[in-house]
Amino acid sequence: MATVASNSNITLTSEGAVSVSYNALVSSPLSLTSSIERAFGSHPDSLGIIIVRDLPSSYVPARERLLKLAYRFANLDPKVRERYADPKSRYSFGWSHGKEIMNGKPDTMKGSYYANPVIDEPNVPQELREAYPEYYGKNIWPSDTPEVQDFEQAFKDLGRFVFGVGCQLAVACQPFASTYLSDSSLSLADLIGKSQTVKARLLHYFPPSPENPLPAEDEAIDSWCGFHLDHSLLTGLCSAMYLHREPSGEPSVVQSPSPSSGLYIRTRGGALTKVSIPADCLAFQTGEALELATAGKLRATPHCVRVGAAKDAENISRETFALFMQPNVDQQLSATENFGQFSKRIFDEHYKDESAGGAAM
Repeated sequence: MATVASNSNITLTSEGAVSVSYNALVSSPLSLTSSIERAFGSHPDSLGIIIVRDLPSSYVPARERLLKLAYRFANLDPKVRERYADPKSRYSFGWSHGKEIMNGKPDTMKGSYYANPVIDEPNVPQELREAYPEYYGKNIWPSDTPEVQDFEQAFKDLGRFVFGVGCQLAVACQPFASTYLSDSSLSLADLIGKSQTVKARLLHYFPPSPENPLPAEDEAIDSWCGFHLDHSLLTGLCSAMYLHREPSGEPSVVQSPSPSSGLYIRTRGGALTKVSIPADCLAFQTGEALELATAGKLRATPHCVRVGAAKDAENISRETFALFMQPNVDQQLSATENFGQFSKRIFDEHYKDESAGGAAM
């Protein structure tokens, strides 16, 4: 990963994203305050995203294993996939495709598999389970489908790894965050580490097709995923993997369809910036719950995904994994809303009715 040093404490990628070493995150998290301020603060150039490099060697194979399973699951017969959908949770556990409203219409460009990789069944009162099935439901695993028999373990392995790094990052963020939090007694690490609402989203972006064509000549920046905010405190992101459909049925790993493909972020100043996450790194960005908890002082990161017009794009899919780290539903975020109330409001904005679902958490 190409980097340039802006000073002795802050390292930037060639695209301008702040990059920190995992070793420093573990051994001296409180030394990273200036890097975190640069990444998540209010400076017009701040991207709202931070890259964590030098990860333990177990990360790379865990990522590759699960992202290939994402492709395999998404290419199952649609009737098989729908066996693992959960309307009662507004499709917030198990498989979800075409349920989320993005850019004013059902999003059929990507399919998602949701689960809490940290706990299979939250230990909360029954009334909370019933009031918040989007967070306090049970995980659904495709354990009876031979093509993806390792799915549950692969999902948990990667999810728990990202969660562990995210908890370390929350510790490093505390000195910075505490100056902005409306309730300065709150611990970001505790809000995340003790939460039972953790949710991971395994994503398969379908290749463009006659059913899902690219927009006309001037392909939209958000052609694979519309601009949105995550409603987490922090979101962990894996680097995307691009897979080319092969006649044998087993896809091959390829480069992105074009230089314009990938993740785009609006800086705090509003500039549109493409951000690449190296395959051996993780990224973390700020979500809307953190914006609310700081009365708007720490803003959520607007982002989208672009297909990128290219030859053979109709045979190339994009696989990735996001982990949404957020507080329990009764955590007060503002004078008028706790996290549960805020989440219901966001879900209602993205769904037609109670039987539709699937907004990014």
